[in-house]
Amino acid sequence: MPHLSALPRRAARWSATHPWRAIGGWLLLVVVAVGLAVVVPTDTADDADYRTGESGRAEALLDDAGLEDPPSENVLVAARDGVIDQAEGRAAAAEVATALSAVDGVIRVGDPLPSEDGTALLVPVELESEDLEAAPMLAATAAVQADHPDLVVEQAGEVTIDEAINDRVGEDLHSAELFSLPVTLLLMLLAFGALIAAGLPVLLAATSVAATIGITAPISLLVPAEPTVYSMIVLIGMAVGVDYSLFYLKRERQERAAGRTTLDAVAIAAETSGHAILVSGAAVVAALSGLFVLTDVTFNSLATGSILVVAVAVLGSVTVLPALLVKLGRWVDRPRVPLLWRLTSRVQQGAISGRLLGPVVRHPVAALVVATVGILALAVPALGMKTHQAGPETLPRDIPAVQTLRAITAAFPDEGATARVVVTGVEPAAAASALERLAEEAGRGEDFVTAGAELRASADGRTSVVDLALPYDESDDRAAEAVERLRADLVPAVLGDVVDDAGGDAEAVVGGGAAASLDWTDKQAERMPWLLGFVLLLTMVMMVAAFRSVLLGLVSTVLNLASVGVAFGILAVVFQHGVGESLLDFTSPGFVVDWIPVFVLVVLVGLSMDYHVFVLSRVRELVDRGLPVRDAVHRGIADTAGVITSAAAVMVSVFAIFATLSMLEMKMMGVGLAAAILVDATVIRLVVLPAVLVLLGERAWPRRRPPTPPVAPPPASAWVSEDGRLVPAR
Repeated sequence: MPHLSALPRRAARWSATHPWRAIGGWLLLVVVAVGLAVVVPTDTADDADYRTGESGRAEALLDDAGLEDPPSENVLVAARDGVIDQAEGRAAAAEVATALSAVDGVIRVGDPLPSEDGTALLVPVELESEDLEAAPMLAATAAVQADHPDLVVEQAGEVTIDEAINDRVGEDLHSAELFSLPVTLLLMLLAFGALIAAGLPVLLAATSVAATIGITAPISLLVPAEPTVYSMIVLIGMAVGVDYSLFYLKRERQERAAGRTTLDAVAIAAETSGHAILVSGAAVVAALSGLFVLTDVTFNSLATGSILVVAVAVLGSVTVLPALLVKLGRWVDRPRVPLLWRLTSRVQQGAISGRLLGPVVRHPVAALVVATVGILALAVPALGMKTHQAGPETLPRDIPAVQTLRAITAAFPDEGATARVVVTGVEPAAAASALERLAEEAGRGEDFVTAGAELRASADGRTSVVDLALPYDESDDRAAEAVERLRADLVPAVLGDVVDDAGGDAEAVVGGGAAASLDWTDKQAERMPWLLGFVLLLTMVMMVAAFRSVLLGLVSTVLNLASVGVAFGILAVVFQHGVGESLLDFTSPGFVVDWIPVFVLVVLVGLSMDYHVFVLSRVRELVDRGLPVRDAVHRGIADTAGVITSAAAVMVSVFAIFATLSMLEMKMMGVGLAAAILVDATVIRLVVLPAVLVLLGERAWPRRRPPTPPVAPPPASAWVSEDGRLVPAR
């Protein structure tokens, strides 16, 4: 601990004695980093980077053989009520073909396909690439719709749906950013009562985010960037940037209020809060690095960006922040907001929280039992949590292209989920015969729709493929079960001998959307215990190293598990079972999107470790001064409760904004994190933690030999300015 605390103290001392160099260096870092983003092109992940398991192998074989489906759109021509008039429907379909054929990038418009129930026609459209603009195609379809008001003429496909989703995600993120910044500033004003003090945490967080986004450009050459990484950087950067500045600034103001000079106050803040920031930052990095365990391109990118922004925020907190505080001096408390300033200055630190903690400290067993029962009640639903990849059912229903996709899937089941069987290295005639037998066998059951199943072969005849439609949504358990039976029974029985006879590198694999979802879920289920173990073990080791206490390390691990259990339980209750649908304006898909628990796990552990380290550092400081453990726990948690409450309020407010957005995945993320952080910062940190620490007593706090005297600031003469003169006390 001493050697760690020396780092922020030395950094703060240098920054305080060379403030303009520290501020200029920070600005230079931000400018250079932003410049990198302009000069160095970002390398984004491509489709091949997302391939997983057997389905990924199938996609690779099809790609190598030139059998990948070209991007496509579909135009639905349907009656508004009942059976479609075939003459009018085909006339409208012909007009659609004529209009879309004239649009740049459209390669071919196929013949209209009738639905089995006679209610609709489907016009397939083959495109040149996925990079086309949707607007010209939608305009052509809309013109036909205008000419046939008695029919429904609507379009949906890869380009239109992707563009609509991207636009909606952009709108949602813009809305979140628009509201989160003023909300954060307002909460900082409530915490400090002064504009400059409120603005410093936001300024540091924003510049940390800007610098990190710039640095990710060259880093993407090593770790391809996933498009959502920038949202993750903003989310994590604002969270930890505000937290770290808040910890540091609160302690500096507290010491100044006690009569210290600005330099002495900064020195003490560096010795205490600065050390807590270093340990906390390391714990957050440890939690986020667990994402690498999943060996997934998305999580690799998110981990890289998040770790970078935490490191940059820590760097800014222990360098440029002390420099700014020294230069501003008491001006950090200007201009004051009259009512808020009087309110914050009159409320004695720890007064309210101290009274709330009194019963917990006096009756730790009763407090622990009651809190544990409540936590278990929230966490138990997590045992039945079901996860699945996002699909059409998780998209906002008010997006026109999504509504059209649902209508197409209902009228044409073979346009929904599919299983794709790929055979390579087998003589073309034998492969074709075997795949035809496979389609025939599969069609005898209820799991596959094989009527009209098309068999395709590569130009060299080496690779063949057949698509078997599934009459279920990809999120339906029956789709996964059908793929598993296809892989375990049908394919080996029909294609096994053919592949074995061909020898060499011949193989038969099952891919498609349902198979890809199954493979990703299986991989995540296999690695999730490793992820959880890695994150919890590494953070425990770091806590043991920081506080020289195995018991504190174990307590940290158990409390992290409790927070994660609460988050997962709330996610299951709300989004799997649909509790609160009307309040949050969503329709439950019956599952939690599979990446959400992973994301919530690492972010929650990281952010909760922020609060945990800060609280324990304060208690450790008081224990080292010779206070009895019960008194040290009571005073330490009471002293830090205001800071923890302010930091948690920012996070809960920001995540609550995400809970109001239209994209269901963002809503899940917002609800899970907001609710869990609220419980973590209140029940766990203000009830469970003090109760456990009181019960453990001296055993949790190995005494130093000899006891450390109270923290004393270095004399002002120890601080030397840039020109060699002594810095005057303020």
